[in-house]
Amino acid sequence: MSSIHAKEMSRRSFLKRASSLAAAGYVGVRHGVSVAAQPLETATIRLVHAPSICVAPQYLAEQFMRMDGFKDIQYLPLGSRNGPQAVADGRADIAMWDAPALMPLLDANSKLVILAGVHAGCYELFARGDIRSIVGLKGRTVAVQYFNGGDHVLLSSMLAYVGVNPQRDVNWISGESSRDAMGLFVEGKADAFLGFAQQPEELRLKNVGHLIINTAEDRPWSQYFCCMIAANRDFIERNPMAAKSVVRGVLKAADLCASDPTGAARFLSDKLYEPRFQIGLNVMTRIPFDFWRKANPEDTIRFHALRLYEVGMIQTPPNKIILRNTDWRILDQLKRELKA
Repeated sequence: MSSIHAKEMSRRSFLKRASSLAAAGYVGVRHGVSVAAQPLETATIRLVHAPSICVAPQYLAEQFMRMDGFKDIQYLPLGSRNGPQAVADGRADIAMWDAPALMPLLDANSKLVILAGVHAGCYELFARGDIRSIVGLKGRTVAVQYFNGGDHVLLSSMLAYVGVNPQRDVNWISGESSRDAMGLFVEGKADAFLGFAQQPEELRLKNVGHLIINTAEDRPWSQYFCCMIAANRDFIERNPMAAKSVVRGVLKAADLCASDPTGAARFLSDKLYEPRFQIGLNVMTRIPFDFWRKANPEDTIRFHALRLYEVGMIQTPPNKIILRNTDWRILDQLKRELKA
């Protein structure tokens, strides 16, 4: 069989499985009741487009959402920086995004509401020279995308966890984009860099730096979500069934990524989300996409909020953020419905 034909068969098999899962959404999984029996309040959904393939479930979820009744699925192209703000101010309805980047907006009492966790393990911390631990970053230079971005907030949380004050003890430098920040590390202008999604694979190919932390494997970070589902409060209040449909689609797609990483990587390659198939496959294999079935998303918010609150990076106590900016009702329903 030719390689082209094999690739096409792989793609067809993956899409067939996805279609079967989508169709299953119309078959009641509890008490024989159809989960799509109630019509959606709107046929339009506005999502955020991000270049990171750790949000692959959001893109794969499109076919599930269409079967539930969405006819107009829009993507707001904001790169890797402004997605959470767009959801908070109502330019987008829902986004799959990394939890640390959401923390400043949760602290600011925005209209952002966390509905579910999806997976862990996006981030890997690389360093140069004799740095072998997070403590070793004290007094060193660290490159981040931008201040209060996900990498900056997560690494600040990590530093606080081991007793290093991120506001006093580290020299931060930022690039104007994710690739610029990684470039600072590659060029030797920074001692450490926290890469996510494709970036760790690129650093390994370049043979730059050495790995300190892999959040998919190393505790305590492997116990907490990276990517979560955030929604605009007004949207979910007006459109509860539509919000549930989106979350259901993303979680089904996450299961698909976990069970068939090769098919997911082929989908990403075909759609040009990540044209380098092997890099896409490495990311799909590395990330635990079934983590949503195992972990409590509230623990993630509490863990990071407490670390950041202790060092003064946020002003709102963790319990207040959880009470004000989280809603687990949809997730609780879907965990029962998608139990099989």
